[in-house]
Amino acid sequence: QVQLVESGGGLVQAGGSLRLSCAASGNSFSFHDMGWYRQTPGKQRESVAIITSGGSTNYAGSVKGRFTISRDNAKNTVYLQMNSLKPEDTAVYYCNAVGSRLREYWGQGTQVTVLS
Repeated sequence: QVQLVESGGGLVQAGGSLRLSCAASGNSFSFHDMGWYRQTPGKQRESVAIITSGGSTNYAGSVKGRFTISRDNAKNTVYLQMNSLKPEDTAVYYCNAVGSRLREYWGQGTQVTVLS
């Protein structure tokens, strides 16, 4: 059974940094795209950053230049380095991975709270 486990969320002052990690286990295959999404109460989950198996990246406009996504395929782990955090970045952040037959897997989410 494939599991994605996020870590690294927490409370930070505006302008600060956090690094999220998402470790996958239970997969016997390599993931295609991996990424981070976020959601706030009453809003739809939105894409924050995506990284392909080849290392190409795509970012939401609101985080471009502040967030960096990376992955370690040997460790089945994807990271999100978040710098210059803003209160509007406050959300639950979810890890996503696309596996064989394009099946999607999700982590349980980690809360990020940015204080003004």
